[in-house]
This record gives sequence, structure tokens and C-alpha cells, in this order.
Amino acid sequence: MSQQYKLSVAERTQTGRSSSRRLRKANRVPAILYGKHTKPESLSIEGPEFTRLLKSVRGRAVLIELQREGKSETALSFVQELQRDPITDKYLHVDLQEVKGDEKFEIRVPIRLVGESFGVKNQSGVLEIATQVLRIRVLPKDLPEAIDIDVSELKVGETIKVGSMKAVPGVDFLDPQGQPVISCVEPVAEIAQATAGTPTAGAAAGAAAAAAAAPAAAPAEGAAAKPAAAPAKK
Repeated sequence: MSQQYKLSVAERTQTGRSSSRRLRKANRVPAILYGKHTKPESLSIEGPEFTRLLKSVRGRAVLIELQREGKSETALSFVQELQRDPITDKYLHVDLQEVKGDEKFEIRVPIRLVGESFGVKNQSGVLEIATQVLRIRVLPKDLPEAIDIDVSELKVGETIKVGSMKAVPGVDFLDPQGQPVISCVEPVAEIAQATAGTPTAGAAAGAAAAAAAAPAAAPAEGAAAKPAAAPAKK
């Protein structure tokens, strides 16, 4: 199971743009908590505390225990969506999804590569990641912080797909079985060199058309012009 974190939150009695702007000026982040069995709950989070938590998480899939100010009850959740200001990069809003300890829930989990690919080590290959995160269904106690994928045996020209990944106890993969996750491919430079000396059919046709349309070469300076053929005698 991934590490669990704690976060202090406060209830919001007022909502709307004006209220959210006032919260941000006070260095707090507006948030909302959604639950499968409860109504949405408007909250606010202290900005610096939330920033420190995200730096500690570093993109991993984790659960957050929300501690409401003035209340003993807590809620288990994860960050569903973040909104940030494109100019200041400050957090504008946070969507939190509540989960129950005895119920499976859906979440996106990042992949983590393990080992050194055979194709990279021995065939000058390059790893190409097609899927950065995977959708899974899992109980809170079984949530992995990342899905480890062993690439040690991956050779040039081979691809690991969702359906060929190693099973993870308690985890159901929800993405299509044929969806590519990671491939080992030839370096782009080698592919370019292999095709550089072979003109495509389009290029060959264009060259032929250009040659046909080009005017005949003029005789060299000082050379006598060839006389026109005399008419045949009857």
C-alpha cells in the first residue's frame, strides 16, 4: 500500500467567485470533496501546507486523510483534479475524491520502469513510453504508489501492452488490453540513415517530371550549329 498523508481542511460556508478570490488572497485554496455516498462538501486548504504535501508526494498515487478543523471525524481521499494559474502557477482549486476503506475505487496511477532494457543495453535501442499513467480499480489497502514494469527483457521492436503486464495483487487494470505502454525502438538517427539513400516513389516521379520539362541545353559558345536536314530528293 502507498504511504498515507494527512491534510487539515476547513469547511466553507460561502461559495462563488468572490468567496474563492478572498480565500486565495488569504493564501488558502478552495476545494471540494466528492463522495459516492455523501453530498459534495465545500472546503478550503492552507496553501503552503498543500504545496508541501504535493512536493512530498512527487506525483505518486497516495491517499490523504482529511482532518476537518473542530471535528474528530476524518475522510479518506485522493486528489482527483488540480487547477493552477497559468501565469503565477498558484493552485486555484482542488477536487478531492472520498473513498471508503471497504470499497474498491478507480484511480490513475503512474508507471515506474524497473531494470535496464536488453534492447537499450545491447541493441542501441531507445525506450518510448506510450502510457504515463494507468487506470486501475483497487481497495484503499492495496493501492500501489506506482505500477512497476520490468523492462529487462524488452528488445528492439518489442512492446509491453496492458494485457501483457505482470499482475499486481488486488489491482484491476481498466485500460484496453491491447493498449501499448512502453516500446523499445531503433534510434531515430539510424532510421533516417537507413532511408536516406533510397528515394521514395514520389521523389523519383518528381525528378523524372522535372527532367522532361527542362529545356534542351544550348550549344556551347563557338560551336557550329548543326544545319537543318535538306529535303529529300524526288
